[in-house]
Amino acid sequence: MAQSRVTDFFSCRRPGSVASRVKAACRTPSPTGPSPALAPGSSRKRARPPAAPGGDQPAPPARRRLRLRDADSCPSSPAPPSPPACHSLAKKVKKTSAAAPAGQPSPLTAPQNKVPSKDTVSELQACLQRARELGACVQALKDRAQEGAEEPGPPAKGPAEQPCSEQVPAYQRFHALALPGLPGLVLPYKYQVLAEMFRSMDTIVGMLHNRSETVTFAKVKRGVQDMMCRRFEEYNVGQIKTVYPTSYCFRQERNVPTFKDSVKKSDYQLTIEPLLDQEAGGTPPQLTASRLLQRRQVFSQNLVDRVKEHHKAFLASLNPPMAVPEDQLTRWHPRFNVDDVPDIEPAKLPQPPTMEKLTTAQEVLARARSLMSPRMEKALSNAALCAAEPSSPGSPSPSLPATRASPPTVPTSALKGVPQALLERIRAKEAQKQLAQMTRRPELELRLQRLERLPELARVLRGVFVAERKPALTMEVACARMVGSCRATLSLGEMEKHLLLLAELLPDWLSLHCIRANTYIKLDKAADLASITARLARQACAEEGQ
Repeated sequence: MAQSRVTDFFSCRRPGSVASRVKAACRTPSPTGPSPALAPGSSRKRARPPAAPGGDQPAPPARRRLRLRDADSCPSSPAPPSPPACHSLAKKVKKTSAAAPAGQPSPLTAPQNKVPSKDTVSELQACLQRARELGACVQALKDRAQEGAEEPGPPAKGPAEQPCSEQVPAYQRFHALALPGLPGLVLPYKYQVLAEMFRSMDTIVGMLHNRSETVTFAKVKRGVQDMMCRRFEEYNVGQIKTVYPTSYCFRQERNVPTFKDSVKKSDYQLTIEPLLDQEAGGTPPQLTASRLLQRRQVFSQNLVDRVKEHHKAFLASLNPPMAVPEDQLTRWHPRFNVDDVPDIEPAKLPQPPTMEKLTTAQEVLARARSLMSPRMEKALSNAALCAAEPSSPGSPSPSLPATRASPPTVPTSALKGVPQALLERIRAKEAQKQLAQMTRRPELELRLQRLERLPELARVLRGVFVAERKPALTMEVACARMVGSCRATLSLGEMEKHLLLLAELLPDWLSLHCIRANTYIKLDKAADLASITARLARQACAEEGQ
């Protein structure tokens, strides 16, 4: 069996009859004819054919010839050197392979195989150089496009303003263009909204100030939001202060009546006071309609001045730059986008002071020590040393009375003249009180809170009976009258429990009578109220000490 050549596998990739034709053309020509069959013991290597006697250069090796035929016969090569020549060469190969006998090689394959290697290498190097040049040009174009996209454009160009236009609605971006009438010094949409907020805020503040009421931000916020149907926050108040700094005086105050359960009276609130000129007669100034109109005009003029500053910077950025006197300016530049003026930075408003909150026992002790006087702190330290000295592990038990009678080593100038027994009783009482507080039940704690309110409720109850001019009142009527007159916020049920406790502690002064479905209260008006309150106070102290 004849040995298979390397070039025989290349023809397997060609389907149909074309593969058989190209196979004959692509076989390596042999001048000596077909190779004989190899003996079983002979080597499998094929002998190299002798060189042609008339050839000037040696033929290229078989692998290089295979690559050259692949480049010439494949029509889908990525970079063929000459497509027309490839097609004509394929046609010639087909004709010659059809005309030649099956055992003889084609006459065209021999010249084709003798391609000089130097020309092939030079062509490949030229193609690689061209590919490198094209890659460098593409990279330069990409870098130039990226640098152009990163550079910020002038404010008058549209591409630089595209990100802002996607966020702001169109009726705000083109608000100045949609205004009726002749073009003039129009304000941006956000500036006009701020001017309307100032007008509403000034109206609310004027109403509250004219009737001598403390103006708080909570009241102004509710009124402005009702007038404008728009959110009004402290951020907008800061913008108003930036535009018109001399319009209001802002402070953080406490103990301002709010008449709200959600806001405590002890909380800090932002108060607003309009700054007005003092009148000649010494009377407190009022925010009249003429003053409101004057303040509104000043605020609008300040907004226009701010837009003029941005317009002036825009004119200076033009090529060539322009300069227009502000008193002669009647309209904005056509390329100046009024609605793209930046927002007004809010001014800082007074903030409530930070209250220190004690969370650990160590912080409480440190705060209590800072509040003590030096004399009291020294006395407590001496007392602590005296209390800790008998219980020391080194002192024997028989010497206990002698240790108590002996004077302390620490100087006792702060406790000079104070008996030691009195100090011990005070310390024992304090320890007992602290122990009672730590072990007190919730029911007893609630009873003590009610006992603390009873002296005040006794005075209110006597006033209710004097005002009603009746010897007895029903429980419902008495509770309703006391809820409206008592300083503490209590419900009807809580007030009834207080009255029952009062009748339990003072049955000779307050008595309950159940008649049918109603409970009546009868009070002794002739009794001394001072003695009644003293008895209640003693009862509260007695139960608290238990």
